[in-house]
Amino acid sequence: MRRYCTLLFISLLLIPVLYAQKVDIYKRPEHFERSRDYDVLHYKLKFRFDEENKTYWGENTITLMPFKDDFQKCVLDAVDFIVTSVTGQDGISLKFERTDKHLIVYLSRGYSYKEKLFFVVKYFKKKPKTGLRFIEATPDNPAQITSFSWPEKARYWFPCYDFPNDKVTNELIATVKSSYKVISNGRLIGVTEDEKNNTQTYHWSQELPHSAYLIMMAAGPYEIIEDSLGDLPVNYWVYKKDVPNALRSFRKTPKMIEFYNKIFGFKYPWAKYDQVCTASGGGIENTSATGLGHGTIHDERAEQDFSSDGLVSHELAHQWWGNTITERTWSHVWLSESFATYSEYLFTQYDRGEDEGAVNLLRKKNRYLNEARNRYIRPLVFNRYNNPWNIMDSHSYPKGATILHMLRFVMGDKSFFRSLQHFLKKHAFQVVDTHDLEIAIKEASGQNLDWFFKQWIFKPGHPVFDINQIWDKNSKKLTLKIIQTQDTSKGIPIYKTPVLIGIMTPGKKLIKKIWIKDKESVFEFEVEQKPLLVRFDEGNFLLKEWTFNKTLEDLLYQLKNDDVIGRMWTASELIKFKSDNKTATALLESAKNDPFWNVRANAVNALEKLQRIEDPQFFKEKCNDKNSKVRTAAVRILGNYKNPKNVKFLKDLFKKENSYLVQAEILRAIGKLRDKSHVTFLEKAAQVKSPRNIIKRAANRAIEEIKNIR
Repeated sequence: MRRYCTLLFISLLLIPVLYAQKVDIYKRPEHFERSRDYDVLHYKLKFRFDEENKTYWGENTITLMPFKDDFQKCVLDAVDFIVTSVTGQDGISLKFERTDKHLIVYLSRGYSYKEKLFFVVKYFKKKPKTGLRFIEATPDNPAQITSFSWPEKARYWFPCYDFPNDKVTNELIATVKSSYKVISNGRLIGVTEDEKNNTQTYHWSQELPHSAYLIMMAAGPYEIIEDSLGDLPVNYWVYKKDVPNALRSFRKTPKMIEFYNKIFGFKYPWAKYDQVCTASGGGIENTSATGLGHGTIHDERAEQDFSSDGLVSHELAHQWWGNTITERTWSHVWLSESFATYSEYLFTQYDRGEDEGAVNLLRKKNRYLNEARNRYIRPLVFNRYNNPWNIMDSHSYPKGATILHMLRFVMGDKSFFRSLQHFLKKHAFQVVDTHDLEIAIKEASGQNLDWFFKQWIFKPGHPVFDINQIWDKNSKKLTLKIIQTQDTSKGIPIYKTPVLIGIMTPGKKLIKKIWIKDKESVFEFEVEQKPLLVRFDEGNFLLKEWTFNKTLEDLLYQLKNDDVIGRMWTASELIKFKSDNKTATALLESAKNDPFWNVRANAVNALEKLQRIEDPQFFKEKCNDKNSKVRTAAVRILGNYKNPKNVKFLKDLFKKENSYLVQAEILRAIGKLRDKSHVTFLEKAAQVKSPRNIIKRAANRAIEEIKNIR
């Protein structure tokens, strides 16, 4: 499930802080894996609809086996619909009872352990607000019917066992008006027409087991764009108006499937892969039929700032991580969400190269660090929540993804991916927890990584390093002193971890692997010449915060010669030497000529902090950078000057700019002037259509800022 939007982090400086827990998550109730006295085997769902009155009639034939003898009472999760009857397999009505959360069915006799039985529940709902909803037509979407089952909303549209530790097969049979198409999980058995009633009935069958939260349906006047990967059908269900732009968002799907097939060592297992656009936002990984907010589709201008590749690759990865294997309890949700989030990185690196992959991973680290600084820290496996949404946070998503990257570093590529492949194959179509992953790693690689899981998965926080270097020209030794400064009073451990140290001297580069195990560590390296660059965490594997005191000479060299992450860090570090003219010269050079956009953006942001009188003209020049994120940074800084003389430049730039992101920043910059004469321009700009309405929102924010002048 992708419930967050990818944020455009431009300044990626990591600053050690004290962690004030603003949310006391330990006051939340504990939750454990749910016990059950039956095993559901199959749901056969039937629906018919009255769109005009927003009413549906449902029928669920539930096939199950008891986990005990003398099974006479079946308790199902069922919320907010009216049950009209329950019929046993002999056709005789069964007694039932309703509570606000459950349907209790009293069977006609006691059934023995694993004796198969079924019964049929009929029910209806008027004007549903969750689970299965009727969506009215708007300028952005046609009328439609859509479900949303995640994480525990299946119970709102059909009676079921609604917890991830049970897997079922299912059918869905839906009768809709003839202008609608119906999509659901699995294989399409057939479509029958009723010309008299002007309806069609779709019959879908999901023949491999999955959990109830992965069951879905959507119905509407869809256009289906057909694609494939070999003999695997890959289809995109979109609104008619979106057909011209749809492939911009979805065209890489077969490539993604092929990539994941190879890297996970487990071929995509489901009957087909559909992606269907709905009026809901974000994405939801229904088995074989991912739901995506229709904002996923965008015009050509938006591609530079709002690529859908991250969302599409994340939800696709769930077909393995979350759907093929499923966490047995939400406490272990990282086994689906962290894996899907890490898969985004894997595909980004594969598709767009090492530098874009590195920045993608750093953004994930920073999303977690932002939560750690401003809200709370917790163990990755965590069972305290009011509802499962509480732990669908930046721990379960990006923190876990970066931990997987560290696990890969510790194990080595071959052992890491071999272990993931073994984990998938061993537990396919079953439920798992984190200990199953630990065991799979031991079985596939022979490595006991309990120590890694103990500190990274079952304890909160991350290391904070303070690093100092000393070069002794007489002994020709480089000494690194590394201190872990994290506050261990909150349960954060002193970390044991390998780390690579990069040492660059004239004409030579050494990479040394060390193991940090203590609060304070000292390492010595024999180096023939004074190092030009000493890099802590060469390769950027660790989730960490750190300070590394360096001279201006060191930083000037690093800004030109390190990797992308190192150059970005260095641009921010140079602010410590803002009074030295060499700093401005180096940052100007980096902002103009660094080959990677994020380094240029960081240099631009650093230049703002120098507060030089001559720099506004340079920021205007950077408004023409080839990358929209750099242009956005430059416009933001111009706005901070609040100089009325810049307004004409900004308005002219708005008219010619091809990035919605930059245009939105221009409007915010104009709003900072707090000049009422610009309201008319802003009101006109607000009419420009844009992804996520960012231009309208920016214009309205600027107008509000102007009108709130006191």
